[in-house]
Amino acid sequence: MAGYAMNKATLLIACLAFAGLSACSAGGSNAQQGPLAGARIGAPFTLTNQDGKAVTWDSFKGKYRLVYFGYTYCPDVCPVDLQKITQAFTAFEKQDPKRAARIQPIFITLDPQRDTVPVIKNYVAAFHPRLIGLTGTPDQIAKVAKDFAVVYTREGTGKDYLVSHSRTPYLFGPTGDPIALIPVGEGADSTPDAIVKTLDQWVK
Repeated sequence: MAGYAMNKATLLIACLAFAGLSACSAGGSNAQQGPLAGARIGAPFTLTNQDGKAVTWDSFKGKYRLVYFGYTYCPDVCPVDLQKITQAFTAFEKQDPKRAARIQPIFITLDPQRDTVPVIKNYVAAFHPRLIGLTGTPDQIAKVAKDFAVVYTREGTGKDYLVSHSRTPYLFGPTGDPIALIPVGEGADSTPDAIVKTLDQWVK
């Protein structure tokens, strides 16, 4: 159904991104670095934040980056996922403020036509005061989505169209290298507590 995140696509894109790398296996030397270690996910970019300022991928250098792709008009998946992620981040802030301060949560829109700076600003403020929202031109967003192994497609016509997209929240390290997928979705393995455990495992 249009508007729902494409869970199967997540696994497919991840495996394609890992092609030929030991990170595809459950074991191997990359296990200590994270399951996404060595994957070709992420690249330099310049986008616009919720305050209308230019932001680059290097603007977050030295920070762990908790990155979620979606869009503000999403009727179901995006707000639920972001709520889980930000609830977990808030819990991690209480559990370990020092390590949490090293994490930057980031929301990147896949719907730049409607997700203007004011729209993004209002949206991210509803979830967490430290959540940064990023938008850009359609070409900029298309390149970022490709570089970050995110699949999305516009469904429908008119102003009420939906955007189907892969469900791929990532945790990146301080140098911008991918570490792990953040567990969202349904089930006991994708609760805020599960996300907290993921952060606790990989954020040093």
